[in-house]
Amino acid sequence: MPDIYLTDVQLAERYAIHRSTPWRWTKTDPTFPKPVKFSPQCSRWKLSEIEAWETRRAKAS
Repeated sequence: MPDIYLTDVQLAERYAIHRSTPWRWTKTDPTFPKPVKFSPQCSRWKLSEIEAWETRRAKAS
């Protein structure tokens, strides 16, 4: 099964946040997954890593 990657816009829709927020989380939250850089202007987050992060957060609260 191929990996699925999400854009910052897709993450913003998923969490009802501004598209800059995942970038801020990347810098300020060491547990938030780092994006995968495909080219200088193309970065995406791996869906499986995002789902694992969500699971860890749910268990911690």
